Amino acid sequence: MEDPIQQHILVATYAGQGHINPALRLATQLARTIPGARVTFSTTVYGHRRMFPSAASDGEVSDGRLSYLPFSDGYDDGFKDLIPKFDQYMIQAKLNGSRNLSNLLGDLTARGRRVTCLIYTILLPWAADVAREHGIRSFLHWIQPAAVFAIYYHYFHGYEGVVASHREDPLFEVEFPGLPPLRMRDLPSFFAISADDPFHSVLLMLREEFETLDREKTESTKPWILVNTFDALEADALAAVDAMHLLPVGPLLPSPEETISEGDMFQLDGKRYMEWLDSKPEKSVVYVSFGSLSVIRKQQLEELSNGLEECGRPYLWMVRKDNRGEGVELEKGENGMVVEWCSQVQVLSHPSIGCFVTHCGWNSTLESLACGVPIVGAPQMSDQAMNARLAEDAWGTGVRAEANNEGVLEGTELRRCLEVVMGEGEKGAEIRRKAKKWRDRVREAVASGGSSDRNLRAFVEEIGKGS
Repeated sequence: MEDPIQQHILVATYAGQGHINPALRLATQLARTIPGARVTFSTTVYGHRRMFPSAASDGEVSDGRLSYLPFSDGYDDGFKDLIPKFDQYMIQAKLNGSRNLSNLLGDLTARGRRVTCLIYTILLPWAADVAREHGIRSFLHWIQPAAVFAIYYHYFHGYEGVVASHREDPLFEVEFPGLPPLRMRDLPSFFAISADDPFHSVLLMLREEFETLDREKTESTKPWILVNTFDALEADALAAVDAMHLLPVGPLLPSPEETISEGDMFQLDGKRYMEWLDSKPEKSVVYVSFGSLSVIRKQQLEELSNGLEECGRPYLWMVRKDNRGEGVELEKGENGMVVEWCSQVQVLSHPSIGCFVTHCGWNSTLESLACGVPIVGAPQMSDQAMNARLAEDAWGTGVRAEANNEGVLEGTELRRCLEVVMGEGEKGAEIRRKAKKWRDRVREAVASGGSSDRNLRAFVEEIGKGS
């Protein structure tokens, strides 16, 4: 009798911080859940170098639970002027990435470590083709909310025309199957851009993503999609796409013993910000971060700085080194601290944090829920407007700040929102109560025997059938 083949799961992801975080946490969970299995995490060489700046080479890194092996997308030193030339990057990254990911799978097989299952994230639909060429199963890890998955699915299956014809009317309502009426302003930002915009390539790649999933459907089986959400949070959205099997396995967050975030592509600021938080009263501090990708204009920095200083509350503000406008004074008094990068889950878990001013990236949104911290949402792009809508209307854990006609969040509007969320009024008390309720429901979902834990184990059984 032949020995059973050892399971080897390869998790491949685009080299963005918002993609790496949930993919790495999923890989870590799988390594803990499947005794004796190999789990390898793979992003681009550039991303790998950012994660492991002290590594001697671009070779394999292991932390005892996971192995880390990169593939090249052809831009090992990064891509200069990435945002204005994003369409060029996407074309070349697909060509180079598919070839080199295939080479990586071949190399692992030659070393006696054949991959038996490949999990890939958004913007890597070509990874499924590579897996098929090697005769292994592949699964999409959807790193945005289930509601956004449903929006994209219905957009590509009959609703593209109605969305396109009303893309310049932010208040026009669209009714997708299984979802509440949504305004155009709530939908992914890629629906509203022109075909010559560099980010139109993202919409094209997402179309390819859903075409790939459609090809995997048969009369008797549906594609499995691992979604970074949980049953109680998005029950209706999870049921809104009957043609796919959406499996909620989130929120994918660091475990309590991993409060210092792993996989960061940015160096933590050396300022003693946690000790500074220790000196502040409970729920008194405003934490501000617009994430790893948002580009903040000088005018926006000035408005945020003024609004934070004038609100009269202590604040911790994360502003990346590449986002600091010339001539903008960020620290005007003793009331605030500005850092270049910090461990966000560790900060949000601190008892002094009373509110999170966020761009509403999905990772940040889930982290605020998990930590029971109310938000002021200031969405910028992609799925962020929908995430802000969910937080305000579906869960009641925050408010959305309204930008002016130039897309700038003014200091007066920021102060108004902070007073609503952190003030003594009834609405603020209700927001804080609901934030605490959702924190408890997150803990239930990810606990042993919770809904997301059971779903992840069901996935492990599914992939075990093919080993």
